[in-house]
Amino acid sequence: MNAEQAPGIELRGLRKRYGSGDTAVDALRGCDMVVAPGELVGLVGPSGSGKSTLLKCLGAVIEPSGGEMLLGGQVLYRDGWKVADLTALRRDRIGFIFQQPYLLPFLDVTDNVALLPMLAGVRNAEARRRAQALLAALEIEHRARAMPSQLSGGEQQRVAIARALVNHPPVILADEPTAPLDGARALAVVSLLSAMARRYGTAVIVVTHDEKIIPSFPRLYQIRDGRTHLVEQAPSTLTNKLEVA
Repeated sequence: MNAEQAPGIELRGLRKRYGSGDTAVDALRGCDMVVAPGELVGLVGPSGSGKSTLLKCLGAVIEPSGGEMLLGGQVLYRDGWKVADLTALRRDRIGFIFQQPYLLPFLDVTDNVALLPMLAGVRNAEARRRAQALLAALEIEHRARAMPSQLSGGEQQRVAIARALVNHPPVILADEPTAPLDGARALAVVSLLSAMARRYGTAVIVVTHDEKIIPSFPRLYQIRDGRTHLVEQAPSTLTNKLEVA
């Protein structure tokens, strides 16, 4: 399997144990997951099921205790990290979207998006070109010089999505990105993520409790008692309109 044919992300029997001995807690007991480039999948589960732990492992924030994790066919973790620089991995190959946009209030929209590639060593002009192209793709280029405080909530989410995409990561992890939004705006954000996944060939995993959007995912992974279970759903009815006010 070469990098072009490989899944965006693949987990094989991933485990995470906290503590040791009689006080050990197995948060993940053997999680399997495959997400293709350009695919949007949901990750759902009750509180305490291991969802947050799995997301942190996927984002290389915490180290699993066993199993395998691959990104684009490359082994990232196999009973230990197989990459030397986890900071560079998170910066360059994994995009993050959170409940809140966390935009830097003292930078305008373009600079908020361009900052990440500049930190990765991309020249200023190229970083800003990337930012402007994404803002255009997300139909928010008219706000390129605005400050975060001048944006609506939906506009801030679009900027956060642009920032997650700007380094062309093979994977985006979205943690409850629709939690503060009403039904129409929540569905619009999922539609937007789906369109961007296909456009840029990015594997997108959306962690959610939001019952409004769960029917939108053709494939879901449920996590129960530290194990993942694949759920196939009816074809999504999402549109690709970028209507996030």
